[in-house]
Amino acid sequence: MISSCNARTVASLATASALTIFLGACSSTLPSLSSSSAPPTEPGEAPEMPATIRADEIVGRWGLASFQNPNDRARTEAAARGQCKQPYVIGAGTSGGVVMHLADQATPQELRLKGSPSGKNYIGPAGPTPGEQDREIVSFDGRVLITRFIDKDAAVRYGNMVYVRCAPRA
Repeated sequence: MISSCNARTVASLATASALTIFLGACSSTLPSLSSSSAPPTEPGEAPEMPATIRADEIVGRWGLASFQNPNDRARTEAAARGQCKQPYVIGAGTSGGVVMHLADQATPQELRLKGSPSGKNYIGPAGPTPGEQDREIVSFDGRVLITRFIDKDAAVRYGNMVYVRCAPRA
């Protein structure tokens, strides 16, 4: 036999369960009051914009060097050209991105080219632009690509990364 204390507990649980079921059913049959079906974006996070540089424009073999002082840019480009004997390869990703290393990562992964309302382009994982793991494309003319990491610590350690396109193999 159930005591009156246990009977009240069982009745309360049964009532709560029934209300949960009824409220769940009501919420699934109510018409939507919003005009769009897209989920709202986080405040301060803009939807991802396409970059003005296409992924296939930077896929290839590159000589790589870096500089901290802007006065060293010409010398660094020449040093990067000399690295084409052991080029850094930017591969094509399976979903339209490029395969590159993130800062301090031993394994390359597919990254996206992302645009921004300010007109700047970035390379990085999916997410807000610019994200902490992104690198800004400082300049690109088809032959020389210069990037800088957004993360301050990585930017100090790696400087401005200069990629110089290597000539096609003979």
